[in-house]
Amino acid sequence: MIDPDGPAPDFTLDDQDGNAVTLSELRGRWALVYFYPKADTPGCTAQACSARDHSADYEAANAVVLGVSPDSVADLRKFADKYGLAFTLLSDPGGEVAQRFGAWVEKHRFGRTYFGNQRSSVLVDPEGKVARVFENVKPAEHDELVLGALRELAA
Repeated sequence: MIDPDGPAPDFTLDDQDGNAVTLSELRGRWALVYFYPKADTPGCTAQACSARDHSADYEAANAVVLGVSPDSVADLRKFADKYGLAFTLLSDPGGEVAQRFGAWVEKHRFGRTYFGNQRSSVLVDPEGKVARVFENVKPAEHDELVLGALRELAA
C-alpha cells in the first residue's frame, strides 16, 4: 500500500453517472478513497451500505467518500440504484488507480490467479496528503476505523 504522509496520487475517473471526478479538485475536504473488489457482492455491498448509513457522520467530518472498483460505469449505476448509494462510486476498469495506491494485488481463487482490488482505504487530508492507510479492512469494521481516525486527526 501507499505510504502515509506523502502526497496522494492524483487521478481522474468516471463516476456512476459517467462524470469525471478528479481527486485534487476535492481539496479542502477530507477524502476517503476506498478500494473494493466488485460491486454487488456480499462483502462489497455490506461495506457500501455501511458507508451509506454513515453518510451524516462523513458529512459532519467534512469528508467525501469515493468507492473505487474495476466495475464499469453501468454496473456502478446499477449498484448505486439497487442499494440507494448516494456517495461517489468510481470506475477503474484496468486497476491503474488501484495500482498507484498499492491496492491492486495478485489474488488466488478456485485455483485461478488474477489481479484485483484489495479491500483497503486511504484517508486523504484536505491538502491532498495521505493521512492514514487501512489495509485488508473488514466491511463491518471499516467505517468505525475511518471515522475514528477522522475524529483523532481533526482534534
